[in-house]
Amino acid sequence: MSRFAVKLQCPNPDCLYAENQVGQVTCDRCQSPLTYRYLWAVGRKAAQLAVGTLVDCRYAVVSPQVWLDTQPGLLPEAPVQILDSALPYLRLHSQRLHLPGLFSIHPVGESPIFLLENAPIDATGNLLPLLESAWPAAPAVRQLNWVWQMFQLWQALKPQGVSSSLLVAENLHVEGWRLRLREIVVDASDPVDSIQSEALAHTNPAKARNPLVAMVMGTHADHAPQAAVLEPPESVATLPLTSSFLAARTAPPCLADLANLWQLWAADAHPAIQDSLHQLCGLMRETPETETSMREIAARLNHLLLSEAARLPLQIDLAGATTTGTQRSHNEDACYPLVDGTKSLVPDIPGVGIICDGIGGHEGGEVASQIALRSLQLQLHTWRSELLAQPEPLPPTVIAEQLAGIVRVVNNLIAAQNDLQGREQRQRMGTTLVMAVQPPQTISTAPKGNTHELYLVHVGDSRAYWLTADRCQLLTVDDDVASREVRAGRCLYSQVYAQPNAAALTQALGTREADQISITVQRFVLDEDGILLLCSDGLSDNNLVEQFWASATRPVLQDQLTLKTALQEWIALANRQNGHDNASIVLMHCRLSDAPHLFDPNGKASLTKRSDAATADADLTESAKALLYDDETGTTQPPKAAVLPKQNPAPQKSFDGWLVGLGTAALMFLLGALGYAIWRELAPTRFQPNPTEPAEVQEE
Repeated sequence: MSRFAVKLQCPNPDCLYAENQVGQVTCDRCQSPLTYRYLWAVGRKAAQLAVGTLVDCRYAVVSPQVWLDTQPGLLPEAPVQILDSALPYLRLHSQRLHLPGLFSIHPVGESPIFLLENAPIDATGNLLPLLESAWPAAPAVRQLNWVWQMFQLWQALKPQGVSSSLLVAENLHVEGWRLRLREIVVDASDPVDSIQSEALAHTNPAKARNPLVAMVMGTHADHAPQAAVLEPPESVATLPLTSSFLAARTAPPCLADLANLWQLWAADAHPAIQDSLHQLCGLMRETPETETSMREIAARLNHLLLSEAARLPLQIDLAGATTTGTQRSHNEDACYPLVDGTKSLVPDIPGVGIICDGIGGHEGGEVASQIALRSLQLQLHTWRSELLAQPEPLPPTVIAEQLAGIVRVVNNLIAAQNDLQGREQRQRMGTTLVMAVQPPQTISTAPKGNTHELYLVHVGDSRAYWLTADRCQLLTVDDDVASREVRAGRCLYSQVYAQPNAAALTQALGTREADQISITVQRFVLDEDGILLLCSDGLSDNNLVEQFWASATRPVLQDQLTLKTALQEWIALANRQNGHDNASIVLMHCRLSDAPHLFDPNGKASLTKRSDAATADADLTESAKALLYDDETGTTQPPKAAVLPKQNPAPQKSFDGWLVGLGTAALMFLLGALGYAIWRELAPTRFQPNPTEPAEVQEE
């Protein structure tokens, strides 16, 4: 059948009109936005299906191995069992920024086809550019950024036995700064009995005759195999590669194989990094893959990356606001910074954005989010001051440990408050967290400049997005039941996400002790202009960011809209579409240029009363204020029994005394003998998350 004869079903469950023409934006019947879900098909039969084929009256083959789901409003058929070869896709769910996910397993005789979502396919169904095609024209900092991501992924993929995924040039795509893999390739020393591919022989006979060259050379036709670098293996075992054209040796891949691929690209690298990249590849080939050698390689590569990044100036503008929403009477969210400012415990903290979404009811969640926000401000202010005194940048692992340690202090403050109030199980208050930190580190380059690092700290389901003129990229993975079940290998994400409790949180700050909380810390290096959007689920629910990002992003990047006006538009969108919930938003505009703005980036725009974060304290209930403030007489009233079920009413400290006590407690973790000794002297095992699966956290 013809591709243009395919009809698309409306995803609206109340409509499901199935006669929309491919190419339309909205449904003919209900005007709902149409969903174009393009899937990458992996399997022996996938490459053999002709374009125009309609599989199971649902999936249209629009190009080789690219299938369009014509019924995006319906769940895919659940597999009878999850094959062992599918487990790496599930266990690596937390790497969705770079890896595809398993949408469905489609049976075709005895050779099933894996249908992958989140594959490197654009909105029109075309594959994103290959890394090797984008490499020669990329600036040095971006080339090193891609290499750094590959090195980090190598350490994540190797324990799962799929590091071969990084050794195939035709499996590596890019979306701007971001490295994306087309599929996962299993490291196998013996022939596998599932998803074996014959596409190599059918698609590229020349590469089929030299599988090792296919693995390391990719599509570099102008390079000849170098015997000194690539020695043919004694035997070759076929892998489940499909379009990757990979054939593996009997031995698992090693770091030298990754160095061989980089060595080929080094010839086309930017002249400023060619020699350094060659030297790094030599070190990787000569050094055994040990923990010590990996740290040394990471340190060298990181120094190269930060040195190149620091050559451009970095400007960061921040704006944030919170809104109660149209259907709630109180606000459990808290954020920093605030558009018009509020009375703060510490001076402004440059390069920091924080979103906290409280849980535990209107007399608990708002308290937890405020405790978290104020403790983070106190600790980060001191942390940044000490970081400024460092002569050279600290390694990313050290920064990540320090930020995670700060968050653990916050967690224990909220947990102690829960214990004091006698809160148990689902009565315990807590808060989600998404925090962006641009550390003030510099590197001794000419001229000396900021290292452009950006750290994201994440717990719960508040999110971070990277927005540019042509891309919207979700950077975080929710800590919810759906993600937990997928990582455990029990089900596909497309199946569990439809369950009623799929979005229930599995962890939040303050609900349990710090050693039972898994804190995600990601490090990025900014190499392009863009806007980092942090938000609570009051904005991200119903995919609002993915639908409406462009109209509030492009004008800001083109200096046609102030950051505050864009923030106002986001707040209005959240109130209009998701008004049932509180919403908090922080925008971080990152510019890699010393050119001045055409106008004041904050402009003269002001938000409405409810979206103005200066009224955040007014949204607190009286019982919540009893934990954070005093009344006009200087004493607080005894909290209600619903707030403190096991605590007898007793005189409480004044606001000033309570606040000073909280500030002192937080600062004691960072000053004097209890300062950085927390991260440097305590046993690392102290901070490891509990291996047991956490119970669900009820979100109000």
